[in-house]
Amino acid sequence: MSTATLFHNGDTDGPLEFVERVREPTKEKGRIVNALSVDIEDYFQVQAFANTIDRSNWDTHPHRVVQNTEKVLEIFSDGGVKGTFFTLGWVAERYPELIQRIVAEGHELASHGMAHFRVHEQTPDAFREDIRCAKKLLEDTGGVAVTGYRAATFSIGEQNLWAFDILAEEGYQYSSSINPIHHNLYGMPNAPRFGFYPTSRTEKENGIIEFPITTIRVGNTNRPCGGGGFFRLFPYALSRWAMRRVNRLDNQPCIFYFHPWEVDPDQPWIPNISAKTKFRHYLNLKRMEARLRQMTTDFAWDRMDRVFDTQSTANS
Repeated sequence: MSTATLFHNGDTDGPLEFVERVREPTKEKGRIVNALSVDIEDYFQVQAFANTIDRSNWDTHPHRVVQNTEKVLEIFSDGGVKGTFFTLGWVAERYPELIQRIVAEGHELASHGMAHFRVHEQTPDAFREDIRCAKKLLEDTGGVAVTGYRAATFSIGEQNLWAFDILAEEGYQYSSSINPIHHNLYGMPNAPRFGFYPTSRTEKENGIIEFPITTIRVGNTNRPCGGGGFFRLFPYALSRWAMRRVNRLDNQPCIFYFHPWEVDPDQPWIPNISAKTKFRHYLNLKRMEARLRQMTTDFAWDRMDRVFDTQSTANS
């Protein structure tokens, strides 16, 4: 069963409408099954370093994405969980064996675009070419259909909802590109907290469904609890409490995300970055692996396409 709620967000061009789809969650041994996801990119490709490291210089830095992703695969295997790997085409071009291993071990392969361009930095035509190339490359390399997409730095928001139309036209079935919080790099805090069908300013429902990163509602504000830097910043017990609260009170699965470089405390230090960026990037890296291992036992996890049954959702 699904219920629909219409959300309005006024702006100068008229209201934006979001039709929320809330379905009964899948359970395993009485626990809601949550969605575990990884954004496959290397440490030097993060948005926080974009003003320090140019894309043309990416290959001059030591690559650690293979060893770090293999560590993630080991953690998942030890915990008996599967996840969704939103992967840069840039990584697939250089390390096809890694992509094939992800698929061989039963995880979902999904797209993170080609080279970590934020959507609001692209024209519609450039965005279309980017997601088309990434989808084809990943499918050719992994030998499986790629139906999920996550924008670099959660860069889909109110000003570029046209991206959802293009994603649908290019054969994607779902997106996980919105983080409904306030953040200096991203965020659409008035978006629905759970899965919804977005509409652009020129279309009605376009058939693609968006699954935002999980938040907890505190008063009138969304607070992050779906991974990222906040997972490393605060004690693990806080994230565990918040995700359990979403499962219990909202009766919905959580979506958790992280990056392979977050399990790598020995990664190179990037010079000439601000104290704020240094704090955000390097904080508690040594604690990340243990927290992830604990999380795989504290919750039930699976791939996004199975948690949300995206195939039947796309056909409904």
